[in-house]
Amino acid sequence: MSQSDKERKRITVEIYNRSYTIVGQEEPHHIRMVSNLVDQKMREIHESNPALDVSKLAVLTAVNTMNEYIKLKEECAELINYIEKIEKEDDD
Repeated sequence: MSQSDKERKRITVEIYNRSYTIVGQEEPHHIRMVSNLVDQKMREIHESNPALDVSKLAVLTAVNTMNEYIKLKEECAELINYIEKIEKEDDD
């Protein structure tokens, strides 16, 4: 067995009443946390749009999640730039 095969972990999670087996290198508690967040987001979107089928609900969940991710990346970049600016001013 290769080293990468040994590092891979398998965990079964439930998202929106369906079981999924996730295989990867992340720790099981991390995969559970991510899965729970996806489940919560799907349920939140379903409350606002109860007529959506599961496929559309999943895509809308992915779009909403990526939107939040991009906003957070932009905020992070702004904070890093701000910190670098402050550090540069302190050095001068």
